Amino acid sequence: MSTLITTSPIEALDGLEDGSTVLIGGFGMAGMPTALVDALIEQGATDLTVVSNNAGNGDTGLAALLAAGRVRKIMCSFPRQRDSWVFDALYRAGRIELEVIPQGTLAERLRAAGAGIGAFFSPTGVGTPLTAGKETRNIDGREYVLEYPIRGDYALIRAHRADRIGNLLYRKTARNFGPVMATAATTTIVEVAEVVDVGSIDPEHVVTPSIYVDRILDLATHPIGRQP
Repeated sequence: MSTLITTSPIEALDGLEDGSTVLIGGFGMAGMPTALVDALIEQGATDLTVVSNNAGNGDTGLAALLAAGRVRKIMCSFPRQRDSWVFDALYRAGRIELEVIPQGTLAERLRAAGAGIGAFFSPTGVGTPLTAGKETRNIDGREYVLEYPIRGDYALIRAHRADRIGNLLYRKTARNFGPVMATAATTTIVEVAEVVDVGSIDPEHVVTPSIYVDRILDLATHPIGRQP
């Protein structure tokens, strides 16, 4: 199947339904697919489970999606920070569910989904509330907890550049969760600052191969254009 390239954020999100599990890239606002998240608010899907590194910053991006009441549950590593007032208010009011996942475990659970790994044992969080009720095993004298992959119906990520078949190149820290999320979703949608001809990206520099990319939102004419 060929990769869809569009300049319409709404077209890029076609088929995203109520109740979907949506993986949203970004480390804070670095690599946040703002145009796609804004379009998701406009598109109207609700009762979503969102997987991201944190629970939104300020009033834009993921925070705006939360404020719109579209998210039933968020799975993340850092739900509270200086500018997470939207999430804070929703959580205190009992209007959103939260699953806190250590950052390394979050990345590995996503990677495991893309790699076809059924489950894995990790020492992170053993003996803490984060792993309460999970299976544990002693391996070589150390306690480990069983963790399962996180799979998404959709991944919304941001890359710096894509070629016309979907090979992706990221920009510095904006790379963060994008590569593992791209492999862990049934449908991967990426917004990019630039779409180039096939062969314009050195194969040695491709981070996410085109096989994982389903749709590309070309931001060349979008107001946020070439922001990192």
